[in-house]
Amino acid sequence: MDYKNKILKLKKEKNAIILAHYYQVPEIQDIADYIGDSLGLAQKAAESDVDYIVFAGVHFMAETAKMLNPGIPVLLPDLEAGCSLADSCPLDKFREFKEKYPDHLVISYINTSAAIKTETDIVCTSGNAVQIVESLPEEQKIIFAPDKNLGSYINNITGRNMVLWDGSCEVHDILSTEAIFKMREENPAAKLVAHPECNAPVLELADFIGSTTAMLKFTQSDSSQKFIVATESGILHQMRKNSPNKEFLIVPSDETCSCNDCPYMKLNTMEKLYSALLNEKPSISLDAEIIEQAVKPIQRMLDISKKLNLI
Repeated sequence: MDYKNKILKLKKEKNAIILAHYYQVPEIQDIADYIGDSLGLAQKAAESDVDYIVFAGVHFMAETAKMLNPGIPVLLPDLEAGCSLADSCPLDKFREFKEKYPDHLVISYINTSAAIKTETDIVCTSGNAVQIVESLPEEQKIIFAPDKNLGSYINNITGRNMVLWDGSCEVHDILSTEAIFKMREENPAAKLVAHPECNAPVLELADFIGSTTAMLKFTQSDSSQKFIVATESGILHQMRKNSPNKEFLIVPSDETCSCNDCPYMKLNTMEKLYSALLNEKPSISLDAEIIEQAVKPIQRMLDISKKLNLI
């Protein structure tokens, strides 16, 4: 079936917008109205003036879009598209954790459930986390959740001593220095770019650390002709499109493959996207009370980001 043309036809008929994360399969990236990382997608969702939002990403991202557009149906092609990082921070355990630090402000990575966002003061993404932390007074005590690797990176950059929730992304945390050393031996001229969700030993080896969008811009502007990429493999599609004369190598998740795929991101397919538009489901459903509470820290993030000219 020619899903591409059918999707484009349905999208026009239903006045829909397709938002896609960089980690989606290339076919979905190529059909999307907007491709971006969590910060860009949140901003685009907030600006949308459509009848339907189709979110080709994972559950917490579609939830964010719904919070910013409570009156618009937000369709997620596969409701099972979750997130190992968000799952690592259950609400009951996080509430117990918060109680130990009553005088701390809570900054939560956007990779969290709507429920965790209701327990949050400010949301952040990998693209604005350092700047948001630095915008707060140095004496401000902070809990950072749920990614310990990103939190540790921010502590190192800012000199803060944030209390970190012990969570991680299975896609980034699994990447090893052993694989990188081997790739560097074979590709001595290549530069290593890494996402801050990677563990500290990997980040210490990186020539550049940044969000998916930041890595994309760096590889496009840097003079190097070859890059070793420590993040999810979906980003390579845009890197190769933007820099067709450069070579990109993904750090593998294990010795048996040359890939590093997020199993949740890859649950979305062209067939499921077409079905979602056709049937107007599955859609994200959130209680009005949760939306009211959870959207506040997201809006604070967007306000701070605009003030700092990050978006």
